[in-house]
Amino acid sequence: MTAAEHALDRLHSGAGPSRDEAVALLGVPDDRLGELLQAAGAVRDSGRGRQITFSKKVFVPLTTLCRDYCGYCTFRRDPGEPGAHTMTPEEVVALVQAGARLGAKEALFSLGDRPEALFPEHRDFLKRMGHRTTLGYLRQACELVLTESPLLPHANPGVMGERDLAALREVNVSMGLMLETTSERLLRPGMAHDRAPDKVPARRLRTIEMAGKLQIPFTTGILIGIGETREERVDALLAIRDLHEGFGHIQEVIIQNFRAKPRIPMARHPEPTAGEMLRTLAVARLLLGGSVNIQAPPNLSGDDYPALLAAGLNDWGGISPLTVDHINPEAPWPQIAALRHATETAGFEFRERLAIYPEYASRPEFLAEGLRPRVKALVDGDGYVRKEYERWRQW
Repeated sequence: MTAAEHALDRLHSGAGPSRDEAVALLGVPDDRLGELLQAAGAVRDSGRGRQITFSKKVFVPLTTLCRDYCGYCTFRRDPGEPGAHTMTPEEVVALVQAGARLGAKEALFSLGDRPEALFPEHRDFLKRMGHRTTLGYLRQACELVLTESPLLPHANPGVMGERDLAALREVNVSMGLMLETTSERLLRPGMAHDRAPDKVPARRLRTIEMAGKLQIPFTTGILIGIGETREERVDALLAIRDLHEGFGHIQEVIIQNFRAKPRIPMARHPEPTAGEMLRTLAVARLLLGGSVNIQAPPNLSGDDYPALLAAGLNDWGGISPLTVDHINPEAPWPQIAALRHATETAGFEFRERLAIYPEYASRPEFLAEGLRPRVKALVDGDGYVRKEYERWRQW
């Protein structure tokens, strides 16, 4: 009997996998993959029920400038490159107001890490805006979203210290930082995180830990297929589990698959297979337990995304009726009507959530006082978006 088959047999006894068993389960043979998925689905159903959620959002790429040069990133730009841009306050307001007219409720801010440390052009822009740092400008942009639209900000600004986290907490209902991996090996020359100082795992883990101390509902996750081993993949999931057990603030764990793109250094790097994605999702569910929200972006699995439901996820992430996925612009989001149909056909209830998950929306300690009335007005007694605000139901 192989290690994978032994680990799978142990699942039938109701025992959660050890680290070594989780590693083995990532290699479970195809003829027993269904057993792994069934075990993960049962854990999901026992903890989360049969609701599959999504957030209707607008993607706000505040700046594409970044001081990191990750091997897989097509979002970042240097000044002067095609696509290099930092949004003005007027552009931010126009975008979120357009999203509001389409029923979006989340403003997802994505931006590069500390571009002011590398680019004098960006420092000049920030100075004209009255700021020294990109994070300070981000706070202003989040304030504008709150004052000029009904949307709720969720910012993914990269590595942060306590002062910036605390300041952004006042104007964000939730925040996020992808851990991606705990592998320092990927920082070596020629690897995925070569020339990426903000991808040092210890720095990212410190940011996630500080968010826990500040009681910020936080999104994190792993990026699979960037050169990590199965052991490193499991270690990243266990690091996330440890942080959540310590602070209870990890509202969502994303399992995201690498996608090759023409202009990136890793353009010829092989993508994870659909089987790898299913196995990783299932192992994440088994390691993290039934109560944690686990997401996989449907647009990164093409037409095969409904198969992900069997692996234990309970959330599709943010879906925009207006903006593309600026991180993966070649991969359009499915239409909400199609996503709903696929979810309900598989026997699940399809529900809209805010950028703050239902179980955190009802806990005042996880939300700045000034944001509580806005959240309360949008959610029902279970923390989901009130059905009268779910405009997609008429489609």
